[in-house]
Amino acid sequence: MPIEYRVDPQQRLVWAQAHGTVTADDLFGYQRTVWSRPDVQGYDELVDMTAVTSIPAPSPDSVHALAALAASMDPPAVRSKFAIIAPDDLAYGLGRMYQTHRGLAGGPRKEVAVFRTVRDGLAWLGRAGLGEVIEPE
Repeated sequence: MPIEYRVDPQQRLVWAQAHGTVTADDLFGYQRTVWSRPDVQGYDELVDMTAVTSIPAPSPDSVHALAALAASMDPPAVRSKFAIIAPDDLAYGLGRMYQTHRGLAGGPRKEVAVFRTVRDGLAWLGRAGLGEVIEPE
């Protein structure tokens, strides 16, 4: 699977890492698999796109649909954060598009931000000291 994830209950964090070619179907699958789990509801999230080598250009409609799906899966009374790590320009641009759609799709229950480095994403999540401690294998 091009997206692996690890759950850290102590930190209340889902840390995902994408590898190789990542398609819109992979992202939808990750969203449905991880965020349908009741034990991670309300957790913060970090998705690291550093090891992605290719992203077949998704349509703007699919970015919107992914953001809408994700927003629909947010627990209504819990606020959390989602850091997207995207050092590549294409991944960064898609992340910002997702961030915009997410902000418009059902309120700011999960705040989204896009970063170029894991360090910056972890700092924004309030977990600056984690580093590689919980990075997916």
